[in-house]
Amino acid sequence: MDKVIKRGLAGAAVAGAALIGGALYVMQERQTEEPDFRAIRTDGDFQIREYGAITVAETVVQGPRQAALSAGFGIIADYIFAKSRPGETIAMTVPVVQDSGDPMASEPPMFDDELEGAWRTRFVMPAGRTADDLPTPPDAIELVDLPPRKVAVVSFSGRADDRMLAEAEDRLRGWLARNGEKSAAEPEYAFYNSPMIPGPLRRNEVWLVLG
Repeated sequence: MDKVIKRGLAGAAVAGAALIGGALYVMQERQTEEPDFRAIRTDGDFQIREYGAITVAETVVQGPRQAALSAGFGIIADYIFAKSRPGETIAMTVPVVQDSGDPMASEPPMFDDELEGAWRTRFVMPAGRTADDLPTPPDAIELVDLPPRKVAVVSFSGRADDRMLAEAEDRLRGWLARNGEKSAAEPEYAFYNSPMIPGPLRRNEVWLVLG
């Protein structure tokens, strides 16, 4: 019995340390710049926001969604940290945004780990930077100036797999319908944390462009 108790206490200590470490990382990551927005409506985990014009660095990778996100992240990270080009480094911002490459399409993406598709990953560039004054990216990356837009958002925690993203999208569309709104847009997935953050402390969002 003593061994069982000791193992339980040791497991609890490891879990507690992980949560404390995760909390410290979260505190640091909350200081990371994210694009300004105006909240038009907030209802629990749901929100409608107005974003101003922003510039993104984006790349498209073929393959299953999670693998494409990892590959796309690496490609753009090498750009902002000046590993794939000479010159200045660019400050990291959040969120990292992923979609299937056509956010105004009417058909949502299928969730199948074996499905080979094109997935776009975007990093938001720091405030005040535009495609004209950023370092020239390698061929795999495009710099895009996005116009102001209004988006509906649902936030949730956990390690966002395909099932969680689909469920969050369903919740968001249901909330919009109950409030007399709708969106024909394809979902965008916004991720705010580095991989070492524990699931309960992670911030994820599904976005649907309105109008």
